[in-house]
Amino acid sequence: MSDVRPNATPRREFIKQSARIAAASAMAGLVVPRVHAGEDHTIQLALIGSGGRGSGAIANAMSAGGLVLGDEGERKQTPGSAGMVKLIAMADLIPERLDQSHDALQKMLGDCVDVPKERRFIGFDAYRKAIDCLKPGDVAVLATHAGFRAAHLEYAVAKGVNVFMEKNFAPDPGGIQRILRAGEAAEKKNLKIGAGLMCRHSSARQALIQKIRDGAMGEIQLVRAYRMDPGYRMPPFPKNENELLWQLRPGRPYQFLWSSGGIFIELMIHQIDECFWIKDSWPVSAHGIGGRFAGSTDCSQNLDSYGIEYTFADGTKAQVTGRYIPNCFNDFATYLHGTKCAAQFSGNIHAPSSHMYKDQRIASDNISWKPEKETVNPWQAEWNVLLDAIRNDRPHNEARRAGLANLGAIMGRAAVHTGAVVTWDEIMGSNFQFCANAAELTVDSPAPVKANEEGCYPAPVPGVWKEI
Repeated sequence: MSDVRPNATPRREFIKQSARIAAASAMAGLVVPRVHAGEDHTIQLALIGSGGRGSGAIANAMSAGGLVLGDEGERKQTPGSAGMVKLIAMADLIPERLDQSHDALQKMLGDCVDVPKERRFIGFDAYRKAIDCLKPGDVAVLATHAGFRAAHLEYAVAKGVNVFMEKNFAPDPGGIQRILRAGEAAEKKNLKIGAGLMCRHSSARQALIQKIRDGAMGEIQLVRAYRMDPGYRMPPFPKNENELLWQLRPGRPYQFLWSSGGIFIELMIHQIDECFWIKDSWPVSAHGIGGRFAGSTDCSQNLDSYGIEYTFADGTKAQVTGRYIPNCFNDFATYLHGTKCAAQFSGNIHAPSSHMYKDQRIASDNISWKPEKETVNPWQAEWNVLLDAIRNDRPHNEARRAGLANLGAIMGRAAVHTGAVVTWDEIMGSNFQFCANAAELTVDSPAPVKANEEGCYPAPVPGVWKEI
């Protein structure tokens, strides 16, 4: 049995695949709009959480600042760009991960990375030290796991800096309530917040959304989202290690509800958000089923099957399916059905496979409409929008929309884990937290969840489990 990480996108595997990120950033950098060209101030970044996802976000930020990366590793600043972006501080819990990320980023981005050892911070409180290096107008890049996001966002807003926060945003309803309050505080301070639900910045998806809003598909009756792959299994806790740090080693936080929200939300939040976007509303209720296959030796808190039915105020449905079992049929796509025809909204590894069909038949020979090909990938586009808002003082605060999308995902997960029908009002009114003191953890703290004698962790039992 292996301790398996989720299937990698280029951003998650930045350290291992930096050449691919460089090529993607080079292409994206060539189409960055030149905004406020007469201004030449530098926006400084502090990276909180230096794993592949956070490091990939830094590369996108540099491209949005006008840095073009060539295929052979050459770098240049685009003429008339709106001002440079520079990484000046980093924070992480794991020294070797921070060093690895720093070295890869510096090799790729050159002088745009200015993080001497005295601005590389290690530990549970390292986020404070890194954010303290910023000035008003700069950006804190929050890329740790969801269990720590609310505390980090609150601190950044209190310090008066802009924020880019990766998904997930909180593992539980109480954490989302904190995200929403911090977002409101940021709005009062005119701070900008970008959130890593990048599909909202996909031009192909935006074009299909416009077709839907214009009535081209009729009334949307059903949305279907799937992410099914071989799975993620965790070995027993070995007992001779610091249990808290063991749970937070690379790849392992996905196996615990308190740290990440669990594998289902980690993988499906984008497609669940797509369902809500398509319907242009939040669901009124959710129910679902899930479990583990017979003979599973997984010692994590995750189930390996999730099936959720969301109901919206007009009575229509969204079906969301997650399954993580080897040797089975796999799918990674979102489909929708209107009274006039069907469409595919997105495809494998979030590909912009957006198109409409002539009728309800989902087939490549039945396509009636496709959008123009995307020229900027959504991971890049979200940074272009954020930095444009900062430089030109445009309103930009994605905290509420992102938080509520995350809450809808939590609502579906809770329906599966508890075996109950969960309503939007119930989840909005809940302050439940798996670990209310995440911001106060130290290396000597007990782990928020403990292994049993066999080294396994408590998994949800419908009818008994509580998480709202």
